Amino acid sequence: MKHTIYRKILLNREAGKKMFAVLIDPEKSSGRNFASLVAALKVASPDCIFIGGNHQLRSIESMIEILKEEIPSDIILFPDNASNYCVNADALLYLSMISGRNPDYLIGQHVQSSKALVESDMEIIPTAYLLIDGGKPGTEEYISNTRALPRDHNELVLSTVLAGELLGMRLTYLEAGRGADLPVPSSLISYLKERTHSPLIVGGGIDTLNDLSLAYHAGADLVVAGTVFENNPDKIIEFVNMVHQLNEQKDAELSAVSSE
Repeated sequence: MKHTIYRKILLNREAGKKMFAVLIDPEKSSGRNFASLVAALKVASPDCIFIGGNHQLRSIESMIEILKEEIPSDIILFPDNASNYCVNADALLYLSMISGRNPDYLIGQHVQSSKALVESDMEIIPTAYLLIDGGKPGTEEYISNTRALPRDHNELVLSTVLAGELLGMRLTYLEAGRGADLPVPSSLISYLKERTHSPLIVGGGIDTLNDLSLAYHAGADLVVAGTVFENNPDKIIEFVNMVHQLNEQKDAELSAVSSE
């Protein structure tokens, strides 16, 4: 089984490089909207494009084919259930919602999809998925029939992340929910960064460049944004350019230190 994208995340983390992903919900991205997204992504390509939705009905194979023809970014599936995958993506986040206690999202969906995934050529990345209170009940809570973890209970979130690491999860995904009023608190991100080992993905409620900057400076290795681009795809360019600037600053700092 391939480990190309996971290795890339590890190497970037070791080098202090930040990564960015644009989340595309197939149900909200069609026709002109999808064409506008592709146009913006061609101007400024993020590290990854996550594809998935909370109630995915449309086939995504043709969408992925277009993206792979036009955009150099890695295409990663972000499924909400076992049926929402196709083999032409580069990788799949094998999500286990360890913040909740619904067995279907802890292991049930995985049992349904495991044989097909093993037979595919995709890179499968086991990922601990934690819902964090984003200021209002999210669709993820409704679909999964679970409750989000409180945003001010650092110890509880830490214990949950550590449990995921002990179970062998390679990534930790902190999700405030799509369209959340509030992103994952930067104080929580930094608290976890100091006490855990797996790369941190942060998403939900990332609507401004300031939200993006706060998440990175708190310790997020990869930040995901999607809702903010649904009505204004050109904002992708601003977000991607900011990540490039942060990484260039990091390169300059390292170069200055090495020359002393």
